Amino acid sequence: MREEKPKAPSQEKKKMKNGWFWPAIYTSVALLFIGMVWGYSALTTEDAAPSEVAKIDQPKENDTVETNAIKETLKYPFHEDQVDQVAILQEFYDPEADETVREKALLVFKQSYVTSTGLSLSMEGEPFEVVAAMSGTVDKVIVDSFKGTEIRLKHADGKTTVYGSLTGVLVKEGDQVQQGQVLATTTQNEWNPEAGVHLQFEIRQDGVAVNPHDYLAF
Repeated sequence: MREEKPKAPSQEKKKMKNGWFWPAIYTSVALLFIGMVWGYSALTTEDAAPSEVAKIDQPKENDTVETNAIKETLKYPFHEDQVDQVAILQEFYDPEADETVREKALLVFKQSYVTSTGLSLSMEGEPFEVVAAMSGTVDKVIVDSFKGTEIRLKHADGKTTVYGSLTGVLVKEGDQVQQGQVLATTTQNEWNPEAGVHLQFEIRQDGVAVNPHDYLAF
């Protein structure tokens, strides 16, 4: 019988080397691929997180103003600690009010009577700061040298507050204002010279003038 010759050591080593080579390559490629997937996932997660936080922590200003306004009730259009100094020069014209109140709500201009759609407020004839009676948006700023500048604020509940006979206006159309924020300072005007330095304050509900006494304890 013919005996098999033992394989040379170099051939055995070559076979072992070839047997481990490809599995090692496959394992390395698999680990590299997994590492790339993990790295991409971590990167996209980090990029997404700040935007989600920003959406929660940074609400729009106008949303904040409207949310506040829904919870608010009307306040005085001047600093509340000055309420004892305020005098009502002209009343809101209410046809159902008594004769004295109705007479006080008539304005004389060029020998004709005009009914008042708000209240004319004075503080001993001295200028005073006018503040927003409720949070809202500056709808209009009307500059009028005859009547004095007028500011109109729109509110979330359908109300509009009007502030007339002003100077030194601190806001502009489109501004979002908070309740109590200073808007301007009172002045006198030629339309109602007898009132001197005063504020013409009006409240409108869905465009219709309403009696401020129904909302504020003057």
